[in-house]
Amino acid sequence: MSAPNSIRILLLLLGLCLVLPAGAQKRKKADEESMSSASREREAEFYFTEGQKYFILEDYAKALVFYQKAVELTPDNATIHFKIADVFNRGNKEEDLQRAAISIDQALRLEKKNKYFYLLAANIYNGLSRFDKAAEAYEQLIKEVPESDEFLFELGATYQFANEIEKAIKVYDRAEQSVGVNEMSAIQKTRLYLELNKIDEAKNEASKLLKLNPEEGRYAMSLAELFSQRGLKEVSIQYLEDFIHHAPEDISEAQMMLAGLYRETKRYAEAGVLLLKVFDDDAIEFGSKALIIATLNAEINEAKGIGAKKDDTEKLAFTLYEKLAAKHPDESQLYILGGDLYLTAGNQQKAKEAYQKAVKLGEVNIEVWQNLLYIEAQQEQFDALAQHADQALEYYPNQGMIHYFRGYAKFRKRQFSEAVASLEQAKRLSQSNQAFISDLNSMLGDAYNALKDFVKSDNAYEEALAYNPNNDAVLNNYSFYLAVRKQNLEKAEKMAEQLVKNHPGEATYLDTYAWVLFQREKYKEAKRVIERALSSGKANATHLEHYGDILYKLGEVDNAVLQWEKAKGLNANNEKLNKKIANRKIYE
Repeated sequence: MSAPNSIRILLLLLGLCLVLPAGAQKRKKADEESMSSASREREAEFYFTEGQKYFILEDYAKALVFYQKAVELTPDNATIHFKIADVFNRGNKEEDLQRAAISIDQALRLEKKNKYFYLLAANIYNGLSRFDKAAEAYEQLIKEVPESDEFLFELGATYQFANEIEKAIKVYDRAEQSVGVNEMSAIQKTRLYLELNKIDEAKNEASKLLKLNPEEGRYAMSLAELFSQRGLKEVSIQYLEDFIHHAPEDISEAQMMLAGLYRETKRYAEAGVLLLKVFDDDAIEFGSKALIIATLNAEINEAKGIGAKKDDTEKLAFTLYEKLAAKHPDESQLYILGGDLYLTAGNQQKAKEAYQKAVKLGEVNIEVWQNLLYIEAQQEQFDALAQHADQALEYYPNQGMIHYFRGYAKFRKRQFSEAVASLEQAKRLSQSNQAFISDLNSMLGDAYNALKDFVKSDNAYEEALAYNPNNDAVLNNYSFYLAVRKQNLEKAEKMAEQLVKNHPGEATYLDTYAWVLFQREKYKEAKRVIERALSSGKANATHLEHYGDILYKLGEVDNAVLQWEKAKGLNANNEKLNKKIANRKIYE
């Protein structure tokens, strides 16, 4: 073999060696990629499974971390995008919903046949108030997923939210073509036509529904409610009357609604007849009947507020109340109704008796306690007031008004230390109501004065006057007590003078002013003022006694004794007065 041939063969062999490894390399690369893809899928499956575990445990933050790792490895997996969207949709911020929208859109680009994807998309976009996108999701669901016509109702509701009324009606038409006339579509179309003020079309839809089953009360009542809301009460009445005529059984609820419509259209006699029937029907629950009485009471109250009378309504309300009481004598709510009804009618005694029965039968609301306590305070039944206030505080320990009533009862019972404790607690609990605090300070001033804690008494009066400089009770009592103590008489005189300017003919205030002047030794002025009080025709024993004291200081002893004797005639048990008369002198 020659050298050149040997060289050619060697080069050919080398060339073969160079070509064969290249093919092997391609096969190796493909194998590696295949192995890498399988590895990524296994790893993604692991992360997804871990995410599912945390999702079930409702630890959505950790679930999201694993879902995101999974989607990084398999970005074309629609289910993982769906789960990420589901997690973000559970967030409370708008940015969470925005991220959810991005993820669900990605899921739907990858998978168009899964109804749950569309439902989540609709939910997300509704949350973002993107009703156009929500409607689009439902439209695609119905188009892409077989047997999805049931979601036409959700689509119709979405168009309603978007105020696309015409589109909503067309969708409900499609629903009827698919499943026939039904309650939901007929009710919604009736509502929508009424919104468009297309009354005839609304009536037509209502008629279609009623024809399905004339004896179905739910249909008649739903439609009556819709037309009544639009002011078409006579149409509502017709629907209910027709139903009651066709279905003589199980009609009580329709009768109640019809009675209400009769009253709204001033057909009171017909309403009364129906209500009497309803209250004789034991199938109607207590609560529904109680609501009727409460509604009648509110009507009576409203009429009284504008000076009108509702005698027939009041008579009907009490008749119904008596019927209810005969069948439910152990219901505390019954006596609450009765108390309210009697209170509206102006019969405080009957109202109090009813409220007392209510609190004996069970726990009642704060308004009942307040009404009861108010009546007892008005009737000056201070033992009962104190007792019931203590009972009320067991349920409502943080109600300032209850502490006030207890304090008032204790004050009137001359238990001043207890009165102060309750009134101060009422004050602490009522800081937002400055007018009420002013009234509390007025009574606290009186109570502290009775306890001879004059510093606290004066401070309470000053606080009351800071809120209302013309508080008559405070100006009167504060100035009088300063005069009795002979302290700060100049201030007392200014307050009493202001009081008399505000009420020039009030005997009590004139007497206070005269007594302040007396303590300031302004006897002639005091005489003129006290004589104004006596000329009012409302003088009492205290005024006559003060008049005598003033006359005594002016040297008119005989006349002074005469006034003291007149005072004694009105208050025979005043030992101090008897002593003045007997010794013809006053005692400081």
